[in-house]
Amino acid sequence: MAPSATVVLISQEAAVKLLNNPRFNPVEFDGIRMQAGLNSFTLTPKRWIEATGAIGINSRAGRYGGTYAHKDIAFEFASWVSVEFKLYLIKEFQRLKETEYQQLGWDIRRNLAKINYRIHTDAIKTKLIPPQLTSQQTNLIYASEADLLNMALFGKTAKQWRDENPGNKGNIRDEANAAQLVCLANLETLNAHFIHQGQAQAERLTLLNETAIQQMKLLLADAGARRLEGK
Repeated sequence: MAPSATVVLISQEAAVKLLNNPRFNPVEFDGIRMQAGLNSFTLTPKRWIEATGAIGINSRAGRYGGTYAHKDIAFEFASWVSVEFKLYLIKEFQRLKETEYQQLGWDIRRNLAKINYRIHTDAIKTKLIPPQLTSQQTNLIYASEADLLNMALFGKTAKQWRDENPGNKGNIRDEANAAQLVCLANLETLNAHFIHQGQAQAERLTLLNETAIQQMKLLLADAGARRLEGK
């Protein structure tokens, strides 16, 4: 290997050995590092492995043999060889992190609504469902409470939204943004509390609507909520 290539190898192998290789030989490593900048200095992968106990690179002789490097070293070496590759690598990393961030935000929003839904439905079963209801009647009660929350937050029922959006395969809550989903989760918990207190539906709707207006104003102004949207 040429001196410049050796510098790339040494810098990456140093990082690998610090993290993953307790058998790395620091004495031999320091000796090679001191000579790496000299034009007369050369170093074969095999000698590097034998001298330092390196694990980040592997060299095999003979047919089908070759030199193979840990992906971190390979990335660094390729970045040194090609500026274009380095730019591509940076862009790809940024894209993957952005995808991960967006997926994490979506999972947090959906899971928050799911957790609070259990609290909400348990309260409805306890206070609103009379004995021996059919499955159809039970679903009707849930739908009515869901629409109560839809009215409080969106100002319309699920059916009204579907009538206004006939070409959309989702539902009104699927189209909600991060702030609306957080607010919806809070309204579900609050509605469950109102149900336990025995408050009438009309009274609950008024209180929930007032709460929704107040919370949406705060959430839309909050920087944390905007980050959930990826803005």
